[in-house]
Order: sequence, then C-alpha cells, then structure tokens
Amino acid sequence: MAKDNIPPLHTLERPEKLQDILKQDRGDDCLPCRVIGGSAFLGLAAYSYYSGHSQLTKAQAEILASKSFFGMRSRRWAITGLSCGMAYLGLYRLFK
Repeated sequence: MAKDNIPPLHTLERPEKLQDILKQDRGDDCLPCRVIGGSAFLGLAAYSYYSGHSQLTKAQAEILASKSFFGMRSRRWAITGLSCGMAYLGLYRLFK
C-alpha cells in the first residue's frame, strides 16, 4: 500500500540541485507579459529622466542659493542614474 510510495533513504539525504529548483519555481513568462513589463519600466525611466531634469532647471536658482551639499551636478547624476537603472530593468525584463 503506502510502502511503495516511500523513497529510499539515500535519495532523501542528497540535496536537490539549485538549478532544478529554480526551473520549477520560475513558471511561464509569456511574450505579452514581458513586453508590457519591459515597456512599463522603459516608460518610467523616460518619464523620470525628463520630468526630473525639467524640475531641476526650474528650481536651479533655489538650489544654488541654498548652498546645499548636494549641488546641481550630483542631483543630475542621481536622476540620470535612477533613470538608467530603470531602463536597464526594462531591457532585462524584455530580453530575459
């Protein structure tokens, strides 16, 4: 009865391969899901880049007058870096 379904002890002592577990866990990823997800990240990257830089140019006088430790250059780099990171995530989602 139930004794036929019990695996032998030596198979239980071996750990499963990580790659096999990850393949089972990944599931299906259809093309429309990748396209929508990737384009959402790319759109968010473009929006954050253009809106962030336009807001910086509008507030440039206030930022320079405040004598902040974070000047215009570091703020531009932060916005550009954030946008590049989201663009990378979008491309990764599209092609992986």
